[in-house]
Amino acid sequence: MALAIQEHLQPFLEGDEISESRSQAPEKKQKTPQQKVMRKTFKGTANLTKLLPTGAVLAFQLLSPILTHQGKCHTLVSQYLTIGLISLCSISCFLLCFTDSFRDERGKVRYGIATFRGLFVLDQTVEISAEEALKYKIKMLDIMHGLMTMLVFASVSLFDQNVVKCFFPNPSDEVKDLLVAVPIGVSFICGLLFICFPTKRHGIGFPLSRN
Repeated sequence: MALAIQEHLQPFLEGDEISESRSQAPEKKQKTPQQKVMRKTFKGTANLTKLLPTGAVLAFQLLSPILTHQGKCHTLVSQYLTIGLISLCSISCFLLCFTDSFRDERGKVRYGIATFRGLFVLDQTVEISAEEALKYKIKMLDIMHGLMTMLVFASVSLFDQNVVKCFFPNPSDEVKDLLVAVPIGVSFICGLLFICFPTKRHGIGFPLSRN
């Protein structure tokens, strides 16, 4: 009789144990609105890096911890080298916006540099007609995209903790607000411009199209 009662009550006891274990489980900490905004910002910045040449971004991510000594920057030389790295990567982002690619008769991807007269093919063994090369000439949209990529890269560099700690080891509250607000604003505006005025170029370091 006692065994039958125990078997009958066992499911209820197990249910109580599960509910107790759930109640004892640590609750997830709710994120503050500021943390949610920062999380979305970093996601947006990660998406914007897709619009930048991969070579420039990889070079910056590789050399930034080395030149800044993990954000410590013991000497002025480290700061100057970091400024030089950011400047060189920004200029490379600008210049690579004037590169383009096409497929030859064999279907291989060939790269060239856009000029005001057309496309200058880097591989001189490949020939392209003058009419076809004229389609790749520099336009005002290319200059605008070049400037925007420089701004986006500058915004991405400001989100790098090594760079921030190198130049602002003990930032004030106003500086902290600027370091968050300025990159967000620049990234947002450039992101809208990239969407409204897309480019058809597929240069060096940028993703290729199927065609």
